Amino acid sequence: MRFETDVIKLNGPDENRMGLICRYQSGDYYFFIISNDGYYVIGKFIGGQALLLGQSEMQVSDTIQPGKMNHLRADCSGNKLTFYINFKEVASATDTDFATGDVGVLAGAFAQPGVDVLFDNFVVMQP
Repeated sequence: MRFETDVIKLNGPDENRMGLICRYQSGDYYFFIISNDGYYVIGKFIGGQALLLGQSEMQVSDTIQPGKMNHLRADCSGNKLTFYINFKEVASATDTDFATGDVGVLAGAFAQPGVDVLFDNFVVMQP
């Protein structure tokens, strides 16, 4: 499946997370996130632990537009996970832990609370 949204941070710390999730099953899922300070990552949340896929830490990208609306797209196709930011592919990974599940959005802060995020134009498509 392919899904996408537009996202912008309205208030709060720049060190935050906002993004997409796929194959949500009983609290476990894959995530595709950016932060307003210019970082991104693909990972999975499994058994109460966040694990990064294909990266050892969040990566910086000049594709992310801090303080502006960013367009996010995630493709979850078979065992391949692909992340696009503002129409540019930035990362991909493979994993076989979750084959099916729900999709959605996520937002939050890391250390300092109080982040407000706006999502718009959320669309889900089958490729």
